[in-house]
Order: sequence, then structure tokens, then C-alpha cells
Amino acid sequence: MEEEESVDPERLLQCPYVKYHKIRSCRLPYHLVKCKKNHPDIAAKFATCPYNARHLVPRDQISKHITTCMDKTFLEDDVANITWNQRQDKSSENAWQYVSSEEDWDIESLEHPSPSFVWDTIKSSGNNRNHSLNKP
Repeated sequence: MEEEESVDPERLLQCPYVKYHKIRSCRLPYHLVKCKKNHPDIAAKFATCPYNARHLVPRDQISKHITTCMDKTFLEDDVANITWNQRQDKSSENAWQYVSSEEDWDIESLEHPSPSFVWDTIKSSGNNRNHSLNKP
């Protein structure tokens, strides 16, 4: 099963256990599990790629496959990206510094109370009547 899988889930792939089995790409993982159980003698001749369980390779060729598997490259790229992102996160954590402040907004609000805010009203300086902002 060395051929590249297609993005098309309807593409027919050949079962590595029984050559006359043609399976849609989207169903292949399920088929492989069933077919492996139904044909243990044939399954014993294959090894599963550690980078992609869809890759079943004859046991004598698994070492070569592991060194040339395209999914290994993708996995290595993912690990490199995760490692880089973790380093970035750690450097961001180290860059943050606590700044002490003498401000206490709770105490300030008690010492200097401000007038209550009521939506859509204003207080006139000439009298204490509320005037709507929407009315001229």
C-alpha cells in the first residue's frame, strides 16, 4: 500500500491483504481492521507503518519504508512546529513582569463617588430635571 492516498474519499483502493478487495478510501481503516482479523495468516506477513496505519508494508521492506515514508516528514514538521510554539509560549511567560501599583480603584471610588449613570438621560445644570437625549 505504498501508493499515496487521495483526498477523494470515494477513490477505490486495493486491500493489501486480499488483492481483489477494492475499498473506498474513506472506508479503508475499517476494512483493514476486519480483513486483518479474517486473514491472520496474510496479516502476519505485513508490518504497519508507525507514521500512518494505512500503510501496510511487507515485513522485509518496513525499514526502507520507514526511512522514506512521506508521513514521517509531516510528523517531523508537526513536532518541530509544536516545539517552536512551546518555546514562544515560554518566552512570552518569561517576558511578563509584575508591576506594583499603589492604585486601588475600590478605595478611590469610595473617596470620590461619581454621580450614577443612567442610560439615555442627562442632568441639566440649571435644574435637576432629567431630559431625554432623544428629544430635542
